[in-house]
Amino acid sequence: MARVGLAILWVFTIALVASSVYLFLEVDRMRTDVARMRESVAVEVNKVREASSLLNSANRRNLDQLREELENAGRTASVAAGQARIEALRHAEDLARRLEAERQRQQTQLAADLQSVREATSMAHTKIADVSTEVSSVRGEVASAKSELDKTIAELKSVRGDLGVQSGLIATNAKELAALRALGDRNYFDFDIKKSKQMQRVGDITMRVTKVDAKKNKYTLELIADDKKVEKKDKSVNEPLQFYTARARLPYEIVVNEVRKDQIIGYLATPRVQAAR
Repeated sequence: MARVGLAILWVFTIALVASSVYLFLEVDRMRTDVARMRESVAVEVNKVREASSLLNSANRRNLDQLREELENAGRTASVAAGQARIEALRHAEDLARRLEAERQRQQTQLAADLQSVREATSMAHTKIADVSTEVSSVRGEVASAKSELDKTIAELKSVRGDLGVQSGLIATNAKELAALRALGDRNYFDFDIKKSKQMQRVGDITMRVTKVDAKKNKYTLELIADDKKVEKKDKSVNEPLQFYTARARLPYEIVVNEVRKDQIIGYLATPRVQAAR
């Protein structure tokens, strides 16, 4: 029993020593690793410090550069603001000069326009006075012409036509024909026809001269109205030649005022109101 106990003790002692040696070796290895780690950390810390130092230097340089640029920009802005202020003042002064020049020009133009208006008004008054005088003169002439027209109308004659119908007033010359036109009772068409084989239109009829005797103031003519031919033979000056048409109740009248060689001069009178008979 004693030997077994001693053997166990030795085994335990050897195991303990072996464990101690193993632990010592592990501790030593761990110390070595820790030392290495410390060195590595120190290296990294130095690198970080250097990087931080470099970064701080770069930041300081950037800040200094930015500060300088800001100061330069401020100085440039101040100069630009001063220049802009000067330009603005110059522009304002230029505008003021232009406005003053325009005001003076407008005043001059206004004075000239007023003078023109005064002159035009004076001329207008003069012309109005002249026109008033002319109107008075024209009124006098119109009154005289009307009096002359009334006198001419009073001298017109009413004779019986070649159909036995009492004619209206007849004209023996251009003055009396104008008086008839002024009355407006009938339509009047002048004609100046030479002896010819061709029919000539007067108003809404056609006619031609077939014979002329200037010494006796006689003439013969043919006329066509409503497609019917009528001959007026050996008629005298200022004798109303009458004929009817389907368009009027009253007769048409031809009056020859002058007979020349192979030519007659006169007028055609037609009713103003056209209505079928």
